[in-house]
Amino acid sequence: MRENNCGKKTRVLVVGGTGMLGRRIVRECLAEGHGTYVLQRPEIGVDIDKVQLLLSFKRQGARLVEASFSDHQSLVSAVKQVDVVVSAISVVHFPSNNMLVQLKLVEAIKEAGNIKRFLPTEFGMDPARMKHALPPGRETFDQKMEVRNAIEAAGIPHTYLVGACFAAYFAGSLSQMGTLIPPTKKIDIYGDGSVKVVFANEDDVAKYTVKTLNDPRTMNKTVYIRPTDNILTQMELVQMWEKLTGKELEKTNVSAKDFLADIEDKDISHQAGLGHFYHIFYEGCLTNHEVGDEEEASKLYPDVKYTRMDEYLKMFL
Repeated sequence: MRENNCGKKTRVLVVGGTGMLGRRIVRECLAEGHGTYVLQRPEIGVDIDKVQLLLSFKRQGARLVEASFSDHQSLVSAVKQVDVVVSAISVVHFPSNNMLVQLKLVEAIKEAGNIKRFLPTEFGMDPARMKHALPPGRETFDQKMEVRNAIEAAGIPHTYLVGACFAAYFAGSLSQMGTLIPPTKKIDIYGDGSVKVVFANEDDVAKYTVKTLNDPRTMNKTVYIRPTDNILTQMELVQMWEKLTGKELEKTNVSAKDFLADIEDKDISHQAGLGHFYHIFYEGCLTNHEVGDEEEASKLYPDVKYTRMDEYLKMFL
């Protein structure tokens, strides 16, 4: 096995550093002692929370680099200052043009010609395995594949991180749609609740992301975030919560047919969300394929003490 150079320090540009995952990646880069650069877009305007967050990064030792997706040369200049680029552009804030923004970043990296590793915005379902996905949610995966194709066509060294549901969106709510906190009385169970799902704390996702930056084992590879103890069915997650609270929830089993029954009557964003839930909780798209130890983050980096979901849920007590 080749030497693991994860501890080697590098210069990292984080794009989307004020987002939910991006801010965690910035903090982890700083904690690991990497030269940390954060893209500061002029479009941030008077968003006081983001401005103050960027300034807090600066106080911790990060360098703020001004650049705009509408100014190609500014992106090239930003990229030339670093060795690695990590994109954590929020799909929430860039739902329709996420692909276009990332393609502009790919073009800047290609022209700069100095980047040793690029990690595009991924972190969820593996788009290479989602060609069958229901529309309109499939558009997300198609766009991510277009970005991957551009990266590989340009010969840009890369790592793709995929494979887990963010705990903030899927675990705290016990995987209920439209909420981020646990239900108190009733809960919908998808099918019989026996499909295996992968959950991961966003802090752990950030740690795994930063671990891959200098690791030759992950060069031009897809790395799956699949912590063994966090491979759970929805029922197992619910039972964890019931054990913590000492209260049993009233459960309603929702068949796949009923779950998708009214999907065409929803707005496009809701349709996409329903489709993604369907693939995760009914098809088991996160766990219906084998992943070797050499491509799974918690096996590659056993020093990361990831958060188990029974511990994660305690914050809601």
